[in-house]
Amino acid sequence: MMEIRKGTMADLEAVAAVEARCFPPEQAATKDQFRDRLRAYPEGFWLLWDGETLVGFLDGMVSGSPELTDAMFADASLHDPTGDWQMIFGLNTIPKYRNRGCAGQLIDRCIADAKQEGRRGVVLTCLKEKIPYYEKFGFRNEGVSGSVHGGAVWYSMRITF
Repeated sequence: MMEIRKGTMADLEAVAAVEARCFPPEQAATKDQFRDRLRAYPEGFWLLWDGETLVGFLDGMVSGSPELTDAMFADASLHDPTGDWQMIFGLNTIPKYRNRGCAGQLIDRCIADAKQEGRRGVVLTCLKEKIPYYEKFGFRNEGVSGSVHGGAVWYSMRITF
């Protein structure tokens, strides 16, 4: 039975391992970055477990700023629990569990939680080929973002409640 739960510091190793499998090194967050994030906002982690296996997760801080910036990825202290916008930094699903709706479950839960918490919406950046995927959940493409993370071209996506 799969379940989604929030992150804890005990999940650090599993989260870092999944990230390393899902993103190239120049885009992946480091174990130290995840340690800082889990300390600052464990509630900003949605972890999908199949028994003892972490099959995927979504993470991100809350901000008063409507724009997701590269500085947010690097500095967990920018988290503002009273902010209007839930940011999504990464969506990960290990290869064995892809194309089964796992990532969609994580996105749906994040959106539902953000609504329940009274946020104005959810913001993420993605590569061009992922735009249609996020549009299925109601995100709108706002064009090329200012991010230079990992040397890629990122598109800003937003869902407003």
